[in-house]
Parts: sequence; structure tokens; C-alpha cells
Amino acid sequence: MTALFALATSLLWGLADFGGGLLTRRMPALTVVVVSQTCAAAVLAVIVTVTGAWSEVGGQLWFAVAAGVVGPVAMLSFYKALALGPMGVVSPLGSLGVAVPVSVGLIAGERPGLLQFAGVAVAMVGIVLAGGPQLRGAPVQRRAVLLTLVAAFGFGAVMSLIAQASTTVTGLFLALFVQRVTNIAVGGTALYVSVRRGARALPREGGAAVVRAALPALAFVGLADVAANGTYSIAAQHGPVTVAAVLASLYPVVTALAARGFLGERLRGVQAAGAGLALVGTVLLATG
Repeated sequence: MTALFALATSLLWGLADFGGGLLTRRMPALTVVVVSQTCAAAVLAVIVTVTGAWSEVGGQLWFAVAAGVVGPVAMLSFYKALALGPMGVVSPLGSLGVAVPVSVGLIAGERPGLLQFAGVAVAMVGIVLAGGPQLRGAPVQRRAVLLTLVAAFGFGAVMSLIAQASTTVTGLFLALFVQRVTNIAVGGTALYVSVRRGARALPREGGAAVVRAALPALAFVGLADVAANGTYSIAAQHGPVTVAAVLASLYPVVTALAARGFLGERLRGVQAAGAGLALVGTVLLATG
């Protein structure tokens, strides 16, 4: 069950990243974050009301609030790092956030078997390689590396925090809703500040019409992201966090394959090797 939900998480996150990446080519990244999360929050508000999840209000929701604050900061740091580049270094480094929940699991006393330890190691190498690391070429700015490491830590912290935010299914709905509302507050504040500094909230060409036309895609990105957080929380609660976190972090492989299938982008040799290693690691984790 842990492996199934964790792999579903990687699929959903991979597709959300692919969709978000395409949308940020047409409109500002902050606008994508705020609008997509608003769509997700609207759907979650209905689910929370219908299921009576408001009865699950408790101190554990502070974990959801923390995840909602850390998430946008990590995403913005990652986008800024990508802008500084080179992407061939930034993208693989960003996937190192898996070390956070894995470390939390080990500190909490989890002791995977030998095969699972091997699977963790192999899969983590595969995850980094799937991002297409740039081993030579343009120099890397220190600021880009620092921003990427901040983003990686943030991504990993969100995984750990959201897993602690609930213990029931209805509680999970409420936690995800609180996380999204916090995302909107943080992202909306950042968007307001950037606009006051002269940045644009809407695309230069097409304006609000472009955003309206992209609403279905924006809703998909937001809902895929929130569903991924939900499936990861379930995976982490029903099995070893060390296994759930690594399998859930296979999303760079999904993103690379989606780019290959929908955009015709060719996988570099190192990415193909990474996808293969990630698959081997998945098999070891699932059977260990």
C-alpha cells in the first residue's frame, strides 16, 4: 500500500511539474502558483464541507500551516535558481530534498532491510540523474546553488510536515485545505510585492484573457499537486517514511517522460540511465 500511494504521488507531482512548467512559459510563475492553488482550495473547501472535516480542527493543523508557508518559499527559490542556471545543475540538485524525510524516518527509528537500503541508494542516484545533470560547461553561481539547496530543503520539509498534519482521511482533507489557503496567502503577498516593484501579474501579450483560457490547465496543476500531497501523507502513515519518500520523489522521471511524450523532447543519455536506475531502485524498495 505504501509503494502504491508513493508511486501515485510521484506520478501526480511529475505531471503537475510538467504542466506548471509549460504554463510558466506563458505567464508569471507567481500567477501560476496563486491561481492554481486557488482552484485547488475551492475544490477542497467543498470537500471539507461535505465530509464534515471541520470537526477535525486541532493542534496538528499547525503542521499544515507550516507546510503552506514553506512550500511557496521553496518553489520561488527554485524558480529563481532556474533563472540563474544552468538548469542542468539546478534541477538535479533540487531533487535532493528527499534526504529530509528519509533522515526524519531514520532518526525516528526506522531501519529498512538490506534490499530497501540498496533501493534507497539506487533510486536516489536515479532521481538526480533523471534531472539531466550538467557535468561540464557554464560555471555555477554560488547564489544559484544556495537557492537550490533552500528549495530542496523546503520541498523535503513539506513532505515531512504534511505527513504529520492529520491521522484520518477527513483530517487530511482539512489539512490540505489549510495548507492551500496558506499557500495562497504567502504566494499572493509575494505577487503583490512583486507588482509594486514593477513586475507584471498578467502575461504581456493577451493579459487576463490568457489566464482565463488556461484555467482548466491551472486547475489541473493545483489539483494534481494537492492530490499528490494527500497520497504521500497516506503512504507515509501506512509504511516506512524512508520508502515512501524515495518512491514519491521519482517525479523528475515522470516529468522527463512527459516532456518526451507530449513535446517530443529527447532524453539525454544520462536521463535515460537515471530513469533505469530509478526503476531498479523502485523494484528493490517494493520487494525488500
